[in-house]
Amino acid sequence: MLQLTHAELHQFVDQELEKNPLLEPAPNDEGPGEVEGPSWAGSPDLPRQGKSQSNATNTAPGDRPAFEEFVALAETLHDHVARQISLTAFTPHERLIANQLAGHLDDTGYVQVSPSDLAGNLNVGQADVERVLGILQHFDPPGIFARTLSECLEIQLRERNRFDPAMAVLVANLEMLARRDFQKLKLRCGVDEEDLLDMLQEIRALDPKPGNTFQSGTPECVIPDVWVMPAHGGGWQIELDPNTLPKVLINQSYVAEVSSRAAKKSKDMTFLNECLQNANWLIRSLDQRAKTILKVATEIVRQQDAFLQYGVDYLRPLNLRTVADAINMHESTVSRVTSNKYMVTPRGVFELKYFFTVAIASCEGGDAHSAEAVRHRIKAMVAEESFDSVLSDDDIADRLKECGIDLARRTVTKYREAMNIPSSIQRRREKRLWRNGDQSLKDS
Repeated sequence: MLQLTHAELHQFVDQELEKNPLLEPAPNDEGPGEVEGPSWAGSPDLPRQGKSQSNATNTAPGDRPAFEEFVALAETLHDHVARQISLTAFTPHERLIANQLAGHLDDTGYVQVSPSDLAGNLNVGQADVERVLGILQHFDPPGIFARTLSECLEIQLRERNRFDPAMAVLVANLEMLARRDFQKLKLRCGVDEEDLLDMLQEIRALDPKPGNTFQSGTPECVIPDVWVMPAHGGGWQIELDPNTLPKVLINQSYVAEVSSRAAKKSKDMTFLNECLQNANWLIRSLDQRAKTILKVATEIVRQQDAFLQYGVDYLRPLNLRTVADAINMHESTVSRVTSNKYMVTPRGVFELKYFFTVAIASCEGGDAHSAEAVRHRIKAMVAEESFDSVLSDDDIADRLKECGIDLARRTVTKYREAMNIPSSIQRRREKRLWRNGDQSLKDS
């Protein structure tokens, strides 16, 4: 039960409620003292924990912001397209094709069916499908109903009247652009460096996924399991989100009534005992699950106190065994607890697994460094590069050593590539291109 997500847990509890006549959901507005005679689990009044419990504020669940209050029901992409189809002067035959094409539109705005396949399914001519598709490609947002990235960019460039022969060659060679092979692109397009710069700026201004500007389907948000808030007087207030805890109870009055009517050795009494045993197990399991999550989260907060106060640079290396030993639990239990569980902190919302990172040795014999914090440092170094000072992987490794972080060059390369940061050669070439473009703009 520990590794179940919110949806899975509630589904499991609903199944138990359906097959066990002794169980019933606890009213959301009632606490343990307000329900007459039941045993229950999932209480919102589970004990709060933190570094300074005596100074912790008694924040009621209603005092916290509800995520769903910030979610607006925006128009979906398919609603937007359907409205445009209804306003277009299609014939009934064309409208049928248009609606079928719209049905194959994915959330990013690309159509996921070929005209030939759709023509065969509808028993219409492929030319008819192509003609209707051409009309739909003029719909808003620009780039919609494309079949490839190149076609998506072409549609947007034609909309801006900027799809000249040189731009057509550039769009046809996007793989060179991805490799930042600007020298070959200049030769292919037949333009100089300044013209290529202008073309690249136009490409950057386009939207490769035009459908993403619309809300697709039902809005989804992460539901946190744990809230971590600063406590008055220092420390952290840690508590479970009651909205994630299913609340069930045993109807003791019903148990007493059925027990009084059933014979002690009858099948009815056997069934009643089985139901009562299963109900008690469910209540204990839900209670144990909640307490275990709270216990693990509290230890994570204790270990990562500096991160919560100062940011990712202070994220400590941490593994499952360290937490398991600190709270006297098995490592596999901690692993199940941290899977698909989320924590709200002053730094944002994080999955509990985020706080477990590999340790990187210190050059000076001090505390080890978190791999996540080191990746953050590498990203910051690259962001601060100037036109004339681009750092190689060796340079980054040397600078990290100056900060007391012992990291091999090949590890720097691995981290850099994982963050999709180009090599120093590619970054230098790109910066030179942008600098020449900026200088050209100043001269003009």
